[in-house]
Amino acid sequence: MLLIKFPGVRDETSRPRALEFNRFAIKARDNSFVWKHTRMNTITQILLLLLGTFVAANLQPRLVVAETRVVIIVGPSSHPPGTHEVAAGGRLMKHCLETADDLPDVKVDLFNEWPTDQKVLDAASTIVFTGDTFPPNRLPNAKNTLKKLGQMMESGCGIVCVHYATGLRAEDVAADGEHPLLHWMGGYFATRCAHHQSIARIYPAAKITPAAAMHPIWQGCQPFTLHDEPYINNYFGKDGNKQAANVTLLASSLLPPENPKPETVSWCIERADSGRGFGIVMPHFYRSWKIEDLRRFILNGIAWTAKLEVPERGVHSTLPNLATFKPASVEPK
Repeated sequence: MLLIKFPGVRDETSRPRALEFNRFAIKARDNSFVWKHTRMNTITQILLLLLGTFVAANLQPRLVVAETRVVIIVGPSSHPPGTHEVAAGGRLMKHCLETADDLPDVKVDLFNEWPTDQKVLDAASTIVFTGDTFPPNRLPNAKNTLKKLGQMMESGCGIVCVHYATGLRAEDVAADGEHPLLHWMGGYFATRCAHHQSIARIYPAAKITPAAAMHPIWQGCQPFTLHDEPYINNYFGKDGNKQAANVTLLASSLLPPENPKPETVSWCIERADSGRGFGIVMPHFYRSWKIEDLRRFILNGIAWTAKLEVPERGVHSTLPNLATFKPASVEPK
C-alpha cells in the first residue's frame, strides 16, 4: 500500500487555520485503485482522482503485435533462363509474404549472400534458401556460415529449402551421408553422392497429393498437377532411408510414370530445439510459380516454420505478372 500525504487546502468558506495534512492511502487492486482518507477537501479529491487516472492508464495492458522477420537467401545458380530463376523466385516469395492479407505483420529481408548484420539473423523467425544446391555450402567461407546457421537452429529458428536448395553434393557430406541439414530440415536431395542417389528428371504431368493427414501446411491447398522436376528418392537417413520420428512426409507423387510408386516430394520436421524445417523439391520451371496451390503450399510452409498460425484457407496473396520479378525469362529457353 502506498501512503501519500498532501498538504490541506483551505476553501473560501472555512475560517483561517494552521496548515494541516489530509492523510489517505492508495492501494492498487488489479487495474483499479481504492483509497481511504480521513479528511479531504474538494481540491485534494480532484488531485487524487487525476493521479489515480494517470497511473491506471499507464498500467493498462497494451497489445503489442511483434513483427515476424523472414530472411531469404538466394544462392548461386547457373541454370538456363526460365529454369530455377532463383533471384526472381526470391523476390516473388518476398512479395507474397509481405502482401499476404491473412498473415500478421511479416517483414522479409532478401540477400544474395550471407548477411553480415548479426541483428538481422538474430531477429529471423525462419530462414529460406533458394539456389543450386544448399547455399551455405556454396557461399564463401562455408564452414563459418554453417556454424552461424547452426547457432540459429539451436535457438529455434526455422529453415526452408526450395527445389535445388535441398541438394547436397558428395563433397558436402560425410561418407555415411551425415550433414547438419539432415537434422535441421529432416532430409535432403542427394546429388551424385556415394551413400545415396536421388533422381532429377522432368515429368510432363506429376500429380502432387497429400502424404500426411491434414497438416497445417496443406491448409487451403488442393492436390495439383504440374509439368516440372520434382526430385525423387530423396534421402532421409541411414535406417533404410526411413525418416526420423519427428519428420512428417507431407506430399508425394506416383513416379516415375513407367514404374510408379509413392515418392516423397515435400516434408517437414519439428526439432527438439523447438525449431521447424520444411523442404520441397519444386519448382524447377519459373512458370510453375503461377500454380496457385503450389505457391500457397510453399508460403504455408514458410509461415509454419516461422511459427505463425497458418490461416484456415492458407496464405493468400495477389500475384502480379511473373515478369514483374525480373527473371531472365518466364518461359524456359
